[in-house]
Amino acid sequence: MNHDPRIDAYIARQADFARPILDHLRAAVHAACPEAEETLKWSAPAFLYKGEQLAMMAAFKAHATFGFWKGSLVVPDDEKQTGAMGQFGRIGSIADLPETSVLAALIRKAMALTDAGVKPVRTRTAKAPLPMPDDLRRALDGNQAAAATFDGFSPGARRDYVEWVTEAKQAATRERRIAQAVEWMAEGKRRNWKYEKC
Repeated sequence: MNHDPRIDAYIARQADFARPILDHLRAAVHAACPEAEETLKWSAPAFLYKGEQLAMMAAFKAHATFGFWKGSLVVPDDEKQTGAMGQFGRIGSIADLPETSVLAALIRKAMALTDAGVKPVRTRTAKAPLPMPDDLRRALDGNQAAAATFDGFSPGARRDYVEWVTEAKQAATRERRIAQAVEWMAEGKRRNWKYEKC
């Protein structure tokens, strides 16, 4: 088995309830997928298969989680998934997991998806537009170039400016941000223009 000592250390420092769960999950992955490689992703144990992420596990204060990278393609969506990341909800004991044979079949299903070149399904939910602050709208109305730029932005780019202005805690900060926003938009710049590739 390809054991990573960082995973040993991760498991060792978890709460008493979590260690047996993590050991059980680790053993299940290696039993069903002997080629699995261990690593850390986002500071949590992850399992790779043929260089692609297969599954992850993590422990928290009162529960553990386990999930497949290809998520609902492996395990259909379920109500208990909403309480925690992964496909098995909040795991408080080994009894909260599927039987060993069922878990092994799911791991093999995830492997088969990787073998077939299937990519994970990622859905994006569009955020609702934020209401335009009156003071920002007045400032834009006073600068035709800035207003045209703002109105031509994508919803996300408009949201970036609106959030930046509305998150100011003091009136003076808000006024400075509005002035800066109008200046940048008059130049055709997005809120985070400094970080955009030329």
